[in-house]
Amino acid sequence: MESRIPVILLACGSFNPITNMHLRLFELARDHLHQTGRYQVIEGIMSPVNDNYGKKGLVSARHRIAMAKLALKTSDWIRVDPWESEQETWTETVKVLRHHYNESLRLLQSKKEFMENKHLHERSTRDSLSCQHPVLPELKLLCGADFLQTFKTPNLWKEEDIKEIVEKFGLVCISRAGSDPSQYIKESDLLTQFQHNIFLVKEWVQNEISATRVRSALRRGLSVKYLLPDSVISYIAQHNIYTEESERRNEGDLLQPLKLQNPTGTPPRD
Repeated sequence: MESRIPVILLACGSFNPITNMHLRLFELARDHLHQTGRYQVIEGIMSPVNDNYGKKGLVSARHRIAMAKLALKTSDWIRVDPWESEQETWTETVKVLRHHYNESLRLLQSKKEFMENKHLHERSTRDSLSCQHPVLPELKLLCGADFLQTFKTPNLWKEEDIKEIVEKFGLVCISRAGSDPSQYIKESDLLTQFQHNIFLVKEWVQNEISATRVRSALRRGLSVKYLLPDSVISYIAQHNIYTEESERRNEGDLLQPLKLQNPTGTPPRD
């Protein structure tokens, strides 16, 4: 059987809080890529955004990472990575992708060196050594289909960043109610050019859990059981994370990418 291309899935976002929908995205993407017969998903990475992103109601990354770790305890292939949240300021998505790609290169090189030393010690032949060299995995950005629509938001993305993301890495987009990803692609010359590297995944069992609505329910003392993992619900209650005060955080602020493109602080024109 022809060997499959190893793939790492990377999801960047607020995860504020992490919901069962966020977890479901990874499972759907893995199933879809496996069903192509070309890919083998070897790892999923969840990368919570930096506190300086400026999104309204964004709680501390310390809490968001802790909740993600609790939620992922039941997964044997997805992990949370704090690198993005630990930077001094917000980091563009393309730079996060580059970081994780370089990390996969570094790990691959370490693995190759280990295997070479192992085979040298065992006096293995060159042929067997070359056959067992590990293959560099592809890194793909995992997102909801509405993510494609953000590429049209003025000053939110740099054109060269979009090009690098879709050309070098690729996207795996999970369908969401109210979003038409195929239409977003048709409306963009750039996305159309690289549509072969954009995987559109159909979610047959609609799962429209909104983190914003979950926070609203939590503030009102309503049940969110079965929307979030029980361990996350317990953590939120223990630390009293989502309150009226927390939801006002960054209120009126521009998102950091908009602020960088618009240093005067005035809202960008539509």
